[in-house]
Amino acid sequence: MLTFDSDGVRIAYSDERAGDPILLIHGFASSIRDNWIDPTWIGFLTGHGFRVIALDNRGHGQSAKLYEREAYSPHLMAEDARRLLDHVGIQRADVMGYSMGARITAFLALAHPERVRSAIFAGLGGNMVRPMAGTGPIAHALEADSIDDVTNATARTFRAFAEKTGSDLKALAACIRASRDPLTREMVAALKPPVLVVTGSEDVIGGKAEELAALIPGAEALTVPRRDHMRTVGDRVYKDGVLAFLKKRP
Repeated sequence: MLTFDSDGVRIAYSDERAGDPILLIHGFASSIRDNWIDPTWIGFLTGHGFRVIALDNRGHGQSAKLYEREAYSPHLMAEDARRLLDHVGIQRADVMGYSMGARITAFLALAHPERVRSAIFAGLGGNMVRPMAGTGPIAHALEADSIDDVTNATARTFRAFAEKTGSDLKALAACIRASRDPLTREMVAALKPPVLVVTGSEDVIGGKAEELAALIPGAEALTVPRRDHMRTVGDRVYKDGVLAFLKKRP
């Protein structure tokens, strides 16, 4: 893993091979390894001729752990991604984000449309434009002394995943408590790059891909059959759909 300074925050990243660049932004409580290496995304994309850059979001993986909720706004996290492109000398890249990473990708594309060749929103469909609910119980679950103290089923799932990925629970609690600046229908309708939206057919966390794609002019939707939020990540239907989209986008 490499690191760079993003306005005072140490961000870990990887940069693999040569070719058309694609930037990968992982989801909440995940990391480069959990979202992109173990599900074989990086090997898949480099094998098809792409240069793959990925970052551990602040508070995650091997990046700096911050404990103030103000440090985790989507605008700041999108700027980490933009500064990484600057750091590795890439002016324009395809960008794929999963779940929270999809939100970050949207904020990046809105703030710096000239840097985003195409945007892939995975693990987040129609719920991208809805207020995030249930973050309080998730934060409490992350702060609990033990997972045995967590009774909320959804919050317990997040705590279990955070423990599985070896995450800093205190940093994640600050991240989930951060202000969730809304992405409105009008905002996503103003997106300029080509867009692909991908969710699993059973994904109640992300919502339906078709619902979000319908709000974005020219966007495409892909539904991965029989997959929920967690099991969509490494699915071959998802991989093949992304590859087909990247091959035909301008």
